Amino acid sequence: MKSYTNHSLKFILLSLVLLAAVVAANAQDARLRFENLNGLEARAQDVVEVTIEGKLLDLAKRVLTKNKDEDAKKVAQAISGLKAIYVRVYTFANENEYNVADVEQIRSQLNAPGWERLANVRSKKNNQKVDVYTMFTGDVMSGVAVVVSDSKSIAVVNVIGPIDIDLLAELGGKMNIPRMDIESDDKPKN
Repeated sequence: MKSYTNHSLKFILLSLVLLAAVVAANAQDARLRFENLNGLEARAQDVVEVTIEGKLLDLAKRVLTKNKDEDAKKVAQAISGLKAIYVRVYTFANENEYNVADVEQIRSQLNAPGWERLANVRSKKNNQKVDVYTMFTGDVMSGVAVVVSDSKSIAVVNVIGPIDIDLLAELGGKMNIPRMDIESDDKPKN
């Protein structure tokens, strides 16, 4: 009976460890669930849906890596850990033609543990809302989400995987990458 109890105890402990790993992995997943937006396509005048993942993303990384331009190689290095990029844009012919609750369900995902708000902009003109969130795993950015909505359009961008922000900041102003003023720990501060 004693060996049966030890075996059962080991099995239970192993099961708990595996369950904890699955819960932790799901809690840190930076991918947004876009299912709430599926109904918008039928009502939208224009729809843009971009999904870059898997082999297509690997191809883009290889092309940038093999490019002779040093800046392109730096971009490849900055995005080398990316797992996926998702973009959804819906434009409507008339104001308030979509259900605001659909967009709010996307925004509510960003209130989950792990996501940190970077920017929140509200404008009464056209009822515009902009939310930018980041997710970190330790000190590494593991995801970015941007949700923009106004009275006639919705745009959602979701980038999954680590991004080297310092390297992208170094490339600011080149290759259509906007300038970013990011203070580094090794630079003297004014």
